[in-house]
Amino acid sequence: MEREQKTSSTASHVLVLPLPIQGHINPMLQFCKRLASKGLRVTLITPTSMGTSMHQDNTCSINMEPIFDGFKEGERAATAEEYIERFKATIPQSLAELIDKNSTSQYPAKFIIYDSILPWVLDVAKSWGIEGGPFFTQSCAVTVLYYHTLQGSALKIPMEEKSPVSLPSLPQLEFSDLPSLVHGPGSYPGIYDLLFSQFSNIDEASWLLWNTFNELEDEIVDWMASKWPIKPIGPTIPSMFLDKRLEDDKDYGLSLFKPNSETCMKWLDSKEPGSVVYVSFGSLAVLTEDQMAELAWGLKRSNTHFLWVVRESEKQKVPGNFAEETTEMGLIITWSPQLNVLAHKSVGCFMTHCGWNSTLEALSLGVPMVAMPQWTDQPSNAKFVADVWQAGVRVKVGENGMVTQEEIERCIREVMMEGERRDEIRTHSEKWKKLARMAMDEGGSSDKNIDEFVASLNACNSNSTKSPDQRP
Repeated sequence: MEREQKTSSTASHVLVLPLPIQGHINPMLQFCKRLASKGLRVTLITPTSMGTSMHQDNTCSINMEPIFDGFKEGERAATAEEYIERFKATIPQSLAELIDKNSTSQYPAKFIIYDSILPWVLDVAKSWGIEGGPFFTQSCAVTVLYYHTLQGSALKIPMEEKSPVSLPSLPQLEFSDLPSLVHGPGSYPGIYDLLFSQFSNIDEASWLLWNTFNELEDEIVDWMASKWPIKPIGPTIPSMFLDKRLEDDKDYGLSLFKPNSETCMKWLDSKEPGSVVYVSFGSLAVLTEDQMAELAWGLKRSNTHFLWVVRESEKQKVPGNFAEETTEMGLIITWSPQLNVLAHKSVGCFMTHCGWNSTLEALSLGVPMVAMPQWTDQPSNAKFVADVWQAGVRVKVGENGMVTQEEIERCIREVMMEGERRDEIRTHSEKWKKLARMAMDEGGSSDKNIDEFVASLNACNSNSTKSPDQRP
């Protein structure tokens, strides 16, 4: 195994600023570890309002630096829009103060990697003479769809259900395959503007980093590379589940939720190989009470063991008698150590909302999926899972917008039960697992891209003659 390198006093220092939600923190934190393992000094910037709600792994190899985001520790915004507005109003000044503090230290910042939906960070960086680049926590395919939507030629919103959409480098897409934002700004106020702001200064960034890998989206990556300096550097999941070159990298290391790890793993240990359906819809998705009931009874009808993650805020939607009726079949928990669960031999299927992180984790660990997308990029991810990568099946939504318990049962059985379709899905899942590991292993496509990024920063660092006193 390759041990993590020690940073020297001459190491380039990189600041990393994610949007502080779990699905954005995880991949960016993981990329931080990769950079640190290659000799860079890396600081992950975290908002003070998160405070003790974050559960940090003490073995983490990077620095953590809290900055004020407009909220005191424990204080919460009433809406996502309110938080984003105050975050955007406060962080530029806090970030400038952090850069100023670092500029007179032994480790002045040389580059800022920022969440792609915070493009204004690049303006702050450049005002201090620092280069920067966005980190995209979505697929290249979805970015292409957002780009064409913004251009307004091939995709115009709000869009009506009509003929299929054909775009360069993408498969033919039906209305149901498009991101939910095609319904227009009114469908998701605030979030709509946030996602499309990613393109506001994209041409000014020196690097565009993507949590994907070349082999997974090869045609799309080639098309995008003709427009921007994009570098796929993923999948950004802990090394122990991929190339195993980062010795202590067994978990993301920072969580906003506390998983029921011991309960989870002990229960899985008691089950036969490939016998469990793991069900999780991530940290944000919210199902209606009726849909939760259909999901619950669909799991029961499938007659398979299930491990179902139901967040504390969603627990009241589970039918009152469900847990009692399925006590021999399943386990319901509020949060799980998802990577360990997916890697467990008893898990044979992942029923997922197709958030990009969950999708990449399942592909990287070779776990077949039942795709049940909810919003934003998830319908597009589900399309690729079922029809392009052929690593799972996608539920069919009824006319009333509901996925019935019968449909849930059908999909689980198709993936879990013996048969030609199940074998095909498992073969494709294993293929993507191998390719994901190859991409991150030494000399792999993503590893080469990371090396190129690190080399460019070190070259800039060694050639730099600007002293701290020359700052703005």
